[in-house]
Amino acid sequence: MKYLRYFLFPFSVLYGSILSVRNLFYDYGIFQSKAFSIPVVCVGNLNTGGTGKSPMIELLIRMLQDQAQLATLSRGYKRTTHGFLEVRQDHTTSEVGDEPLQFKTNYPNVHVAVDADRQRGISTLIQNHPQLDLILLDDAFQHRKVKPDLSILLTSYGDLYTDDLVLPTGNLREFASGAKRANVIIITKCPNQISETVKTEIINKIHPEHGQNVFFSTIIYAEFVSNSTKAVKLEGFDDFTLITGIANPEPLVGHLNSLEKNFEHLAFADHHEFTNDELKSFEKKTKILTTQKDYMRLKSKLKTKNLYYIPIQTKILDTSDSFQNYLQEYLF
Repeated sequence: MKYLRYFLFPFSVLYGSILSVRNLFYDYGIFQSKAFSIPVVCVGNLNTGGTGKSPMIELLIRMLQDQAQLATLSRGYKRTTHGFLEVRQDHTTSEVGDEPLQFKTNYPNVHVAVDADRQRGISTLIQNHPQLDLILLDDAFQHRKVKPDLSILLTSYGDLYTDDLVLPTGNLREFASGAKRANVIIITKCPNQISETVKTEIINKIHPEHGQNVFFSTIIYAEFVSNSTKAVKLEGFDDFTLITGIANPEPLVGHLNSLEKNFEHLAFADHHEFTNDELKSFEKKTKILTTQKDYMRLKSKLKTKNLYYIPIQTKILDTSDSFQNYLQEYLF
């Protein structure tokens, strides 16, 4: 299948060219991008999934929530509802999507909304909450109808957008040259001890535009696993089934292997809708570990009390707080 994709290269060129023309129309004002009365921060990527957008949105919430009244806006991927909808904690993932429900669960005081029409979503949030100071747009780098005040582009360590091709041959949503629209490029999922030499090599490889800031981040896994009723130390948690429905489970699998955990791994596609047969087979498992995003989808569908998720956070690999300072200076 991997090699078959290379036969589709002419379609990649055609697809990428169409998107480049579209972007040029926005760049030259033929298509209009709308700016808003409060700052809008866009978080997105060029690759299809797996770059850590959700943890980055949550990092921004933690960094900014003491200085500003925040809201997040997502499209609500695979939800069954339509139009604008503000997320409540008692919503289901089928109603609002797994990632927005995760945001609302982790940060109940933040306004979380879903709307595929980003212009309408932002306008409605501002109308409903006049006190808002800032809106975070999740997965919106290609949504040119909105003119963000700050655009953050994510790309994964070991899977840089400069090493990939456009769909369907590769996994890019547009040509790598689209990265020039970003104000900030963050290399995500880096080793915690990444050297300055490797950082320099990556910066030279992606060749940022003049004025673009580049930061590096890593994933921090909690030392416990949790569910709605309790938390258990990861140290004593073993002999379990790992269920993942995310784009790139390798970092989590690698982390668990590094701790010498004994587990079987059932891997599914990103945002996978678990079937009844799959859910029945899960019920037979003694102990289940999953990601929080998958937990949002599974918790109402499984009767077992032995379903846990491992919390994660994104951490910027910089001891001088330069990313925090950059956000403060740029947005306030």
